[in-house]
Amino acid sequence: MDTKFIISSSPHLRSNEDVSIIMRDVVIALIPATVLSLYYFRLGALIAILSGVIGAVLTEALIQKLMGKEITINDYSAVITGLLVAFNVPASAPWWIPFVGSVFAISVVKQLFGGLGHNFMNPALAARAMLLASWPVEMTNWVTPGVDAVSTATPLAMLKTSENLPSIFDLFIGNIGGCVGETSALALIIGGIYLLYRKVITYEIPTYYIGTVAVLTFLLGGFDFNIVVYHLFAGGLMIGAFYMATDYASSPMTKKGQIIYAIGCGILTTVIRFYGGYPEGVSYSILLMNVATPLIDKYTNPRVFGEVSK
Repeated sequence: MDTKFIISSSPHLRSNEDVSIIMRDVVIALIPATVLSLYYFRLGALIAILSGVIGAVLTEALIQKLMGKEITINDYSAVITGLLVAFNVPASAPWWIPFVGSVFAISVVKQLFGGLGHNFMNPALAARAMLLASWPVEMTNWVTPGVDAVSTATPLAMLKTSENLPSIFDLFIGNIGGCVGETSALALIIGGIYLLYRKVITYEIPTYYIGTVAVLTFLLGGFDFNIVVYHLFAGGLMIGAFYMATDYASSPMTKKGQIIYAIGCGILTTVIRFYGGYPEGVSYSILLMNVATPLIDKYTNPRVFGEVSK
């Protein structure tokens, strides 16, 4: 009997999933937050979402066309970047703010470094940092939900100034001022559970990130559980922990590395919130830990046995 052994190069694990399926799951996970953002912020949210997504998709298609590469806008990755950029701007921002942010995220942070999978930091968060540094007034003009939107402060800013805080229920469902897609902790948690169920992400980063913030906030906040709740549900912690810190390209590869990375994000977020001049620290904490990811990978990757001949 003639038996043939076929030897192929690694990797030997195979999966029917491709990039478009994974990215489609992320889009599905973001639907609850998208729906509630449109409900609370109406036209402002719609303009931000359309501008962000259109800017990201057009930029990706144009750059890939000019560079003679295959146009991959059908994989949903640009859609997710544009949507997350829109989620990180206020509903009062003019249309060009999320558009410019998406152009920057795709062209500079993603395509300049080689495209999908080669970016060393989260494109949407890098865009938010750029927008906040360039147009601080437009990026901090928060409004209340509803048709008659008026200027307001975010719950985290209210904590710093001891203003009248919204109820925990309003905080949880998103009936508060803030960025377009980060206000509803409920919607973001539902989407995060879906990503965990679909095994798009693992529990390490969200759990250790949120857990670190909870523990440190309890200790630094005078052992007040109400302060812990506000720090968990207000601001960008939920969207950051489930959708941004878990970015495949800019987070560590091993479970041990992911735990170290997540704890670092939690420490930085809490320190910035309590002692920094800016009430929110999620964006900068994740970006700083993105930069530290290669170092974390260096010391947490398993040892490779064997030798490759020269």
